[in-house]
Amino acid sequence: MSAKRNIVTLDGPAGVGKTTLAKRVAEAMGIAYMDTGAMYRTLGWKLGAQAASLDEAVLAERLAACTFSLSGSGAATVLAVNGVPVGNEIRTEEVGMLASIVAKLPAVRDALKKAQQAMGAATPLVAEGRDMGTVVFPEARCKIFLDATPQERARRRFDQLVSMGDSPDLDALTEQIRQRDEQDRNRALAPLKPAEDAVIVDTTSLDIDGVFEEIMRHVRTA
Repeated sequence: MSAKRNIVTLDGPAGVGKTTLAKRVAEAMGIAYMDTGAMYRTLGWKLGAQAASLDEAVLAERLAACTFSLSGSGAATVLAVNGVPVGNEIRTEEVGMLASIVAKLPAVRDALKKAQQAMGAATPLVAEGRDMGTVVFPEARCKIFLDATPQERARRRFDQLVSMGDSPDLDALTEQIRQRDEQDRNRALAPLKPAEDAVIVDTTSLDIDGVFEEIMRHVRTA
């Protein structure tokens, strides 16, 4: 089967619901789910804020030491780095900002692009991220771009973090999301934007079921 029949991409900004929806779509299709945001978060967490100032050779060495793998399907898909499943340690807002920093580095983007494409060549999957439809899988079967207002995305992140036992500040979350939007949408390398042939779905006023049905409607006819 060609990549065009095997891959569905879900792109969009932070806090738009990509993770929940990508897992659900992958589950409905019976294929793997690839959380590319988690891959960037993992490298941000491992490399730290000093990543941008690392010598190229040192950065290349550290990137080469991180091997990603994917196993399972749907919501049970497991992303691992060096054989260790990625956990909640990468799900903080601070790590999210680090992820946005390392995402600006060409060496990081190139390393993860190769890892993601290798996984996409090996198995059908739903790829969640920011440039899946524009850069990593331009020949994907179906491309979806999810969006919502910063305020709504902050509220969703607030609820998610509370459910994980944290005590976040809603105003601070809103400002952090605005900052990440500014970084992601305006970076010179692979900025956050819909692919020309992507379907744009504004999720601000839709519940999760409504967004899921809208996505699946496009997947079925792709």
